[in-house]
This record gives sequence, structure tokens and C-alpha cells, in this order.
Amino acid sequence: MTDPIADMLTRVRNAVQARHDSVEMPSSTMKVAIARVLKDEGFIAGYQVLEDRPFKMLRVDLAYTGKKEPVLTGIKRISKPGLRVYTKAATIPRVYGGLGLAIVSTPKGVMSGQQARRLKLGGEVICHVW
Repeated sequence: MTDPIADMLTRVRNAVQARHDSVEMPSSTMKVAIARVLKDEGFIAGYQVLEDRPFKMLRVDLAYTGKKEPVLTGIKRISKPGLRVYTKAATIPRVYGGLGLAIVSTPKGVMSGQQARRLKLGGEVICHVW
């Protein structure tokens, strides 16, 4: 697999469209960091790393509103292995006028674009979520 982050985002996107309660995928430090940001911003209900398997798995619990409408309506990979996208703190993109979220990998760790802007940190734009 050449892009495990894109695989994670595709699994989450497909699970949301199929209205699943949760989705599992192979775990990595970067995937757990992205799941942490999604949980902190309210796009997913929670996540956990399952270590009772031959290799670690990450389970992401999806969040829905009362009528089984997904909280997360879209997710798009921005920086890809073939074309990395970096930005300064002042030019971190706003997704849907602030309704969405940009996830940025900074020297201080993976965080939301708003938090990176507040700390004046630039970095690699991993994905946009809305």
C-alpha cells in the first residue's frame, strides 16, 4: 500500500456512506493522531487501538445525529505521496468558510488548522474534513 492515510480516509468515508457504527483498519501513529483530532473536533464519536490481534488495529466509532445523519459528510486527502502540500501558519486553508476542518502535521504534532494557526505553526496539510 503506497498511501495508508488515504486508505484510512477512504475506509471512514465508505463506512459513513454505508451508515456503519464503526470501522477497523491497521493502526499507525499517524492514523491514531488523525483520529484524535477528528474526535476532539466532534466528527467521530471515538476511537480505540485494539492490541489483542496479531497486529494492532484502529477502530473508529462514527458519530451520527438523531436521524442517523452522519456528522462527517466529507473527507478529502490533500497532501499525497506524489505531491506534498506544505503551508505557513498564515496561509492554512479554511474549509467551507470555517465550517470544516483542515488537519495539519506540524513540528509539534498533528492538529487542526485552527489550532496550528493559533500557535503560529505551519506544516503539511494532510486532509480537509467537513
